[in-house]
Amino acid sequence: MKHIACLTAAAATMAGGILYVASALGQTDGDASPIYGIKIPAGYRDWRLISVKQLAGNKLKQLRAQLGNDIAIEAFREGKLPFPDGAIIAALHWNEASSELDNQVLAAGFPGAGLESVFAGSAVNVQFMVKDAKKYAASGGWGYADFTNGKPGDQALHEKCFPCHVPAKDHDYVFTHYAPTP
Repeated sequence: MKHIACLTAAAATMAGGILYVASALGQTDGDASPIYGIKIPAGYRDWRLISVKQLAGNKLKQLRAQLGNDIAIEAFREGKLPFPDGAIIAALHWNEASSELDNQVLAAGFPGAGLESVFAGSAVNVQFMVKDAKKYAASGGWGYADFTNGKPGDQALHEKCFPCHVPAKDHDYVFTHYAPTP
């Protein structure tokens, strides 16, 4: 019995040491983004809408929606900059899709208007910005995460996040602006 207790204690000590070394090296578990250690927040699909946008180019046609947790939404509504710690912004990206039926209905309802319908098709990825001014001081107070099919992108991808947001420094590194109420 003593032998089992000693082996259990040794295994626990070794596991703790491995976790400490991984933590000290800045590594994260497989569910968290590299560099920043961010996991997909539970329930983010229930957050409120901040804004939507379309991204279109030669080879890219996407619809994007930005959602915010309660802290982010309050900051957007009040125009509070910098964003407070705890604010989280989610950016959901989909490839554009269209429907011939929708287009026929639009053509019948609005003859000659040339209207076409697009909607969210296949999912591309989801990205998060997490505000923690102390923890993420080196990246403007924000941590970044990019997930495709629930898996975080690699380190090279995450190394591009903060430099991409530098042009939005005057808006606390956030490109999105709160959409007006219709």
